Amino acid sequence: MKYWLFKSEPDAYSIDDLKNEENGVGRWDGIRNYQARNLLRDKTSVGDAIIFYHSSCKNVGVAGYAEVLSAPYPDPLQFDPESKYYDPKSSAENPRWVCVDVKYTKHVSRFLPLSEIKQCDELNEMVLVNRSRLSIQPVKETEWLKIKELTKNS
Repeated sequence: MKYWLFKSEPDAYSIDDLKNEENGVGRWDGIRNYQARNLLRDKTSVGDAIIFYHSSCKNVGVAGYAEVLSAPYPDPLQFDPESKYYDPKSSAENPRWVCVDVKYTKHVSRFLPLSEIKQCDELNEMVLVNRSRLSIQPVKETEWLKIKELTKNS
């Protein structure tokens, strides 16, 4: 099993939105960064654990947990001309973008703000701290355990 941090703007898709999906299962789509896409496409596996992170809002930080429920598959939004994620260079034969299904696990017992993550010496090498713009980020097991401890979700 691998560990990931998935970032989403809560006004677009929050941990509550995922929880309220049928059976707590939603599609993680709309990824339009090649590095994030490559991680999603080439490195994620069913059963991997996810830190659900709220970004680009007043209170950025760790809001909950989820797990990868499907193998990567073509993001259907890339084919929809009405979608803001439409990509005219994508085709069914050669899709450029992928998505995965994710399943809600739980909310954190205590929201963990980015400011606190940055103050924790054990987390100073996290991708989040050093290349924070990436929306799909690998997380080391030691970082995962520390985040779980800080959110009181052991």
